[in-house]
Amino acid sequence: MITVNGHAKRLCSGLTRRDLIKVGGMALGSSTLGSRPTLANLGSASPAPGFGKAKHCICLFLYGSHSQLETFDPKPNAAVEIRGELGSIESATAGLRINELLPKTALITDRLSIIRSVTHPYPVHGVAYAMTGNPVVTLSEELNPHAPNHWPYLGSLVDYLDARNQPGTVPEIPRNMGLPWAFSSQRVGEVARAGPYGGFLGSNYDPTWTEFIGQGTKKAKKTLTDKVWEDYEFYRGISSESHLRLPGMTDPTNRDLTLDRLDHRRTLLDQIEQFRRDESADQNNNLDRNRAQAYRLLDNPKFRQAFELKSESEQTRNAYGMTLFGQSALTARRLVEAGGRFVSVFWDEFGLAGTGWDTHWDHFPRMKNELLPGLDMALSGLISDLDSRGMLDDTLVLLLSEHGRTPKLTTGNGGGRDHWSRCYSVVMAGAGIKRGEVVGKSDSIASDVVDNPVSPKDILATTLHLMGHDPSTVIYDRQNRPMPLVPHSRLLTEVLA
Repeated sequence: MITVNGHAKRLCSGLTRRDLIKVGGMALGSSTLGSRPTLANLGSASPAPGFGKAKHCICLFLYGSHSQLETFDPKPNAAVEIRGELGSIESATAGLRINELLPKTALITDRLSIIRSVTHPYPVHGVAYAMTGNPVVTLSEELNPHAPNHWPYLGSLVDYLDARNQPGTVPEIPRNMGLPWAFSSQRVGEVARAGPYGGFLGSNYDPTWTEFIGQGTKKAKKTLTDKVWEDYEFYRGISSESHLRLPGMTDPTNRDLTLDRLDHRRTLLDQIEQFRRDESADQNNNLDRNRAQAYRLLDNPKFRQAFELKSESEQTRNAYGMTLFGQSALTARRLVEAGGRFVSVFWDEFGLAGTGWDTHWDHFPRMKNELLPGLDMALSGLISDLDSRGMLDDTLVLLLSEHGRTPKLTTGNGGGRDHWSRCYSVVMAGAGIKRGEVVGKSDSIASDVVDNPVSPKDILATTLHLMGHDPSTVIYDRQNRPMPLVPHSRLLTEVLA
């Protein structure tokens, strides 16, 4: 069951973080985690450029991790077992070549900053590492999404800090939304993954998740060791009637308060009451926040209408691609246009584990038929649409993943690339970000960074800075220990405009 502001807890064992550096400072205001102060702003006298320029953020997350070689860091002169069977093309940025199956993206790279030197030591599906301040990640932690000591997701931090700065304010659009469904909820046979949750701030700061209503239009075959899964693939095509909505939300154009709508309201409130039973006593004082937001969402026509994709022209919808990821990206644009603050769009697993961008097998067939075409349409469509509407100047766009893929191809089950975190690529664009910039450099096979190593934590810190929050701010965990928002990080001044 997909729920509002999170879902039922699983595997809530604690984590050990004995080696954390404690950061002190004078706290401001009162705590939502008890009576202890929660914030201490340790900001500098001369902030870096772009502080607070991003009024909104859309985070596109390619779960499973895209190959740097097949996207933004091709190596056309490498041996075939490295470069693979796909070629590269010139782009709108002088000297920058990207994969040949990203022709629409090649036309808009002059509006992007591409970082080719992201690196970290954890080659596992660690969304909880890549997207939170958590300084370490292990496989056991990855499979414990609601452990009480997990660090808060980037969107959850923005929500929390915004709420702290605007006490008593209930936004018309949730500050932290996740699309198209509750993360990792559509996998078959395994527990959910950690990452996009409120962490030690509590599940009140989980994203508000949507659900997908629609049908796939194309078949796809996926391989994982000895298992084969075949079904309609939403990431290859969906019907034009498909859309996203908040669970329990009726047709946005229907203003009549029917018995059906009342039942849906009761369902939403039942979910909120479940938080009272699930959460520890120090979280219950935030229940009114969720209840107020639930009523506001159901009665706010601006919010409901943001999901009405039929109001978009056929040309606009096609520009994003008639896929789950493309139409989710379009919905994200509509949500930030309506006032949303931080919207995450996950290219998530569906069905068999090892889907998404986790291309251990069938690498090139999936790159050609599903992954690269869908990414090309969604990314180029979003950037072009935001730019044409004058929204790119105050909307930050991130294209991220947990890690990269191995430089050397494997040969079994159609060929593949395994996990690789020593060097990979991410994209930043929009508010406060330089245009047409290439940051960092990898070696001749995209194996290791040879210039300007960038940590995922640096990207998080830079995002917080652009959204008007000093990354050196301190928050307190459930044990009232002071924690920096993003430890061991720096501002990426090289991408700041």
